[in-house]
Amino acid sequence: MIIDCHGHYTTAPEAHNLWRETQIAAFNAGEPFPAYPSISDDEIRETIEKHQLRLLSERGADMTVFSPRASAMAHHIGDESVSQLWARMCNDLIKRVVDLFPETFFGVCQLPQSPGVPIERSIDELERCVQELGFVGCNLNPDPSGGLWNGAPLTDRSWYPFYEKMVELDVPAMIHVSSSCNPNFHATGAHYINADTTAFMQLIQGDLFADFPTLRFVIPHGGGAVPYHWGRYRGLADMLAKPPLAEHVMKNVYFDTCVYHQPGIDLLFDVIDLDNILFGSEMVGAVRGIDSETGHYFDDTKRYVDALDLSATQREQVYAGNVRRVYPRLDANLKAAGR
Repeated sequence: MIIDCHGHYTTAPEAHNLWRETQIAAFNAGEPFPAYPSISDDEIRETIEKHQLRLLSERGADMTVFSPRASAMAHHIGDESVSQLWARMCNDLIKRVVDLFPETFFGVCQLPQSPGVPIERSIDELERCVQELGFVGCNLNPDPSGGLWNGAPLTDRSWYPFYEKMVELDVPAMIHVSSSCNPNFHATGAHYINADTTAFMQLIQGDLFADFPTLRFVIPHGGGAVPYHWGRYRGLADMLAKPPLAEHVMKNVYFDTCVYHQPGIDLLFDVIDLDNILFGSEMVGAVRGIDSETGHYFDDTKRYVDALDLSATQREQVYAGNVRRVYPRLDANLKAAGR
């Protein structure tokens, strides 16, 4: 079994995307939000079958943890009412995908975060998605300002009410920023990787997991710059009088394999313990083209993992075992289905 832990609905029906544009326009004009459009099951099937479902099959994966398009979360646009409604519509659409393809897609929710709004105001949507829609996790934006980084770090106690709910529901969060309003930071080439790296450093500086020993975070995109600079972070932890990273952070933090070349994957597996690596591709996502050097899609990450010298047991761990352990609600669903 091969589970992709990092998938986004980047091919959502055009009516959904157009509604978002009209929602923002209505907010800017001080007008009521428009009614959400009617989208048929056939429209959803077409967007999934021609893209994610086809690619999963072609690349040899069985299922994916699926969430709304990360770059479109855009928590910095509008106000709390805009984000609340947008998150709800995006999550309801993911639920429809899951219901149409229950053996392949498992939902992860977008949160209605908004700059300056307490994170506990996102708890209701998390509860709705997990308890009513059957989702298995959430995407948590450490910078809802969209590149200004003017909020509190992830270790600040202002985040604690949300973490308490995550622990209660036993769901992990993928730490994932959205689009960038700062022209200095390209969204996927800089802002995403900056956020991954920044989040890890924040976790080193604090003592979050002493307070929440079962809290789990997935840092995507291979952990940003962290594996490449592992010695720096080990050294910084020592300078800050923190325990070794294996004790201080890595019992609760996991990296995915959304690294789009073989040397990067090689380094990830050389540096990071196998227990902390989850298979992921983020397809169809940040990098969609074909690598001229290999003739294969950049985001076909299974090829890179397949090329590693791993035992059958180790491959099963990366491709499924670790994901099922980090996402216990996913594991429970699979066991209930005899999988």
